Amino acid sequence: MSAVLKQDRGQSKRQTLTPPGLGPDTLLFGVGNCGRSDDGLGWAFLDRIQAESGFDCPVEYRYQLQVEDAAQVARARRVIFIDSYNGDLPGGFRWIECESSANFEFTTHVLPPRGVMHYCQTLFGESPRADILMIQGHDWNLRTHMSAEAEENLEKALRFFRENVLGTA
Repeated sequence: MSAVLKQDRGQSKRQTLTPPGLGPDTLLFGVGNCGRSDDGLGWAFLDRIQAESGFDCPVEYRYQLQVEDAAQVARARRVIFIDSYNGDLPGGFRWIECESSANFEFTTHVLPPRGVMHYCQTLFGESPRADILMIQGHDWNLRTHMSAEAEENLEKALRFFRENVLGTA
């Protein structure tokens, strides 16, 4: 099961735009499970963005983030985590900056991106730029296709990513 992203209460989360362009030193993590309907949004995003002309970033597919991912993140200049979100997001997705934080609950099934960034900084002394793209899902049942609403939100997120991150239209 995906580490479905949740917002921390009491923390101000703002949507930030990033300078255009990525490269081979930017790592994308798609988190999810395509066997659980909309939980596969992170993987679907990676599948589609890799088909973009000129896309040259390494990508990683994960069912869930783990402590070991911090070693890979430490070698990157920038990292972007893409995951489904179980809740309401205006416009169907949200792009936020991911800050390192030691304040998270860790279980064998959930390590949030901020936890990976914390381990990256603590274990490897590295703090690459990190962002999170949350895409709103609607259906979490056991099946291999996404809901129509999730497909629409995925297209909106891809359009945003193309325009504001890749710098293409």
